[in-house]
Amino acid sequence: MIKILFICHGNICRSPIAEFVFKDMVEKAGLSNKFHIESRATHTDEIWNGVGSEVYPPAKKILAEHGISCKGKRAKLLTKGDYRDFDYIIGMDAENARYMPRITGGDPDGKISLLMDYTERPRSVADPWYTGDFETTYADVSEGCSGFLDYLKSTGTI
Repeated sequence: MIKILFICHGNICRSPIAEFVFKDMVEKAGLSNKFHIESRATHTDEIWNGVGSEVYPPAKKILAEHGISCKGKRAKLLTKGDYRDFDYIIGMDAENARYMPRITGGDPDGKISLLMDYTERPRSVADPWYTGDFETTYADVSEGCSGFLDYLKSTGTI
């Protein structure tokens, strides 16, 4: 079982989109039984009294437009233990890249990466929280998830 964890600032936009897009991709490829996929936040902005916010409505909407449900998903914070429990910890932007190793206690096993590093044009996933452009974010995430799946295939991981 390959355990994947997608990370963004609040776990209500980009990382849940990545979580559910990747779940959809592996399901369509007939590989669901080979993966465990979740997402987390680097900050507690969307977690109140231990309860995470639901996926941001425009993020839910863009997923639904592509036939993907994120029902039941709530924001959850990245922990040090997640480093032990997951094989790949994939952030959405440079800010995540700074915080992830601080939270996990480093990256001695090289598990931390950025989603768009698996594409031909490494960059940050567009942040729709500030732009309101969920189409571009969805396109970035889809490109990154496709590149990541190709990477796993090319390395013989799956």
